[in-house]
Amino acid sequence: MRRVSIFGSTGSIGVNTVDLLTRQGAAVQTVALTGGRNVALLAEQARRLRADLAVTAHDDCYAALKDALAGSGIAVAAGTAALVEAADRPADWVMSAIVGAAGLAPGFRALRQGRTLALANKESLVTAGPLLMAEARAHGATILPVDSEHSAVFQALTGEDMAAVERIIITASGGPFRDWSAERIAAATPDQAAAHPNWSMGRRISVDSASMFNKALELIETHEFFGIDPDRIEVLVHPQSIVHALVGFVDGALMAHLGAPDMRHAIGYALNWPDRAPVPVARLDLAQIGRLSFEPPDERRFPALRLAREVMKLGGLAGAAFNAAKEVALDHFLAGRLAFPGMAAVVEEVLARLSRESGLSNAAVGLDDVVEVDARARIAARDAAVRWQRKDQR
Repeated sequence: MRRVSIFGSTGSIGVNTVDLLTRQGAAVQTVALTGGRNVALLAEQARRLRADLAVTAHDDCYAALKDALAGSGIAVAAGTAALVEAADRPADWVMSAIVGAAGLAPGFRALRQGRTLALANKESLVTAGPLLMAEARAHGATILPVDSEHSAVFQALTGEDMAAVERIIITASGGPFRDWSAERIAAATPDQAAAHPNWSMGRRISVDSASMFNKALELIETHEFFGIDPDRIEVLVHPQSIVHALVGFVDGALMAHLGAPDMRHAIGYALNWPDRAPVPVARLDLAQIGRLSFEPPDERRFPALRLAREVMKLGGLAGAAFNAAKEVALDHFLAGRLAFPGMAAVVEEVLARLSRESGLSNAAVGLDDVVEVDARARIAARDAAVRWQRKDQR
């Protein structure tokens, strides 16, 4: 029987993972499920999968979770330390789907057990990519990408020599503001930003998609995971979200991965790897689709992509500062305290400030350094967000 754990089971990736695991029935033993404040869903998932342990990240949700699982025999825990301890429980396959830097510690702990880590927490690679990959090598662990773009690249590279790879192209839908003017984008509300045209995702990642910060993170991920030079990574806006990524080879060939916009594609591939198994997703009818279009991204309206390239050029701790500042700026936008363009302005200001103060490109990086820069960047981002809020109100 295969032992599995899901970190972030109540988010969109986690919900889809639970769906696929439920279909596997008795072939799976669920070791641990973790979630946030959606205690009712976490408890329902734990009962459905007959998990050994359910963990909420929030101490104040412990009593509610315990009540919801009373009589089930499922152990209950709460808090950050409990999340990390859950990653110590033996499992053969671990889904890392906690959103944000909070997913870093459980992912590292899982790798230290020599497990297969299905990585949907893109912040792990953005903030500590070299450390994460080194940790996997040191413990004989396997990391499988779960972002649809990186899963697509991973699949296109099966049996290929990286030396023959000329470029990697990841696609972006363009989000809800693809055709909006800069002036209209400046007045966008959180509800408008969260209304993704193709994908069903959580509110935070949907807004990240609208601002292209999600794609900016994925640029950095591509560099870290596949070890390819930043100058050979491209982004194409593809409104249909059918082609998830392309790999270009030295002979001029392009290998593309196509699929319906359903995260169960990438999750299912990681769950069944190195084999393929049936996954309940829509099959493409290309004749009905009729047209696949592509266009270059507009970095004037969506500066996050430019900032990501600056981060890759800096290296070192720049990714940690970038991600932390982005998370804080997103919080302020969702709370109505910052205009949509202010998010990129805050991130750019934080990167410039921390580069001046400490030299983010320092090559000697440890996990403690990542945590320290994350904390400093959040403080700087809160200060910057207040200043940009005042500018927006003038």
